[in-house]
Amino acid sequence: MSRAGFVALAGRPNAGKSTLVNRVVGDKVAIVSDKPQTTRREVRGIATGGDWQLVLVDLPGMQKPRDRMTERMQRRVEQALSDADAVLFVLNGEQEVGAGDRFIARAVRKAGIPAVIALNKVDRLSRSRTLDALTDTADLGLPGEIFPISARTGSGVAPLVDHLVEMLPEGPFLYPPEDRSDLAEHVHLAELVREQVLLRTREEIPHAVDVQVVDVIERADGLLRVEALAWVESDTQKAILIGARGRMVKAVGMAARKSIEASTGRRCHLDLRVQVRRGWRGDESLLDRLGIE
Repeated sequence: MSRAGFVALAGRPNAGKSTLVNRVVGDKVAIVSDKPQTTRREVRGIATGGDWQLVLVDLPGMQKPRDRMTERMQRRVEQALSDADAVLFVLNGEQEVGAGDRFIARAVRKAGIPAVIALNKVDRLSRSRTLDALTDTADLGLPGEIFPISARTGSGVAPLVDHLVEMLPEGPFLYPPEDRSDLAEHVHLAELVREQVLLRTREEIPHAVDVQVVDVIERADGLLRVEALAWVESDTQKAILIGARGRMVKAVGMAARKSIEASTGRRCHLDLRVQVRRGWRGDESLLDRLGIE
């Protein structure tokens, strides 16, 4: 009998949840950066073995809502926790356990579903620091095993996956075995573009930018034409993202094009423009179009 189910990933921003999803799936289904709030949409990464299918639900980092966008993100986190078969709480081993981790631990206990803890980034810790981090993690009082791992190198990930598979209910596969994610194509392409913005900008820009793919055309010669808009909240942000003589937006576009080609296996022409919409994080209609549920 096969096993299949959903495991929700909870954790503070920058805990390494997206890196872990990509590692387990074996493909890039979630974008990665060192900026908080990188994950804004629920991303499902699908890993399939001979008789099991593990659907990892990469959630936005839990946070206190500050606007319509973060309200939506927090509601999505709470709903995903209630719908999951198990929860994987990912902690950043480089950071001390804090109020944010205790808040998440309470939310996980409230969800009332089986939990597992992954202490991530142990490849960057000394042995004594790892032992201290494991002790602090245990003090959170969550039932379930604790796995020291490195999502970056893959160390410790295989035993974690084996344990998660054992927690899945018996049942048929939920997706075709060849699937790696169920993210809509235009949203996935937009995320690949936004990733390049995150990698190249600082301060308020990463938080103030999102990307919308408005058109994808597959030409007869095999070229993929992608038209995308980068939304910002002010003229100053627009000027920064465009850069002197258009250098910044050109660099973002070139890198994003390569990322899209690597993801799709097709040649790509990317038309990327920057537009201002003041207060877009509170604009319900734009949030709908951006795929932020």
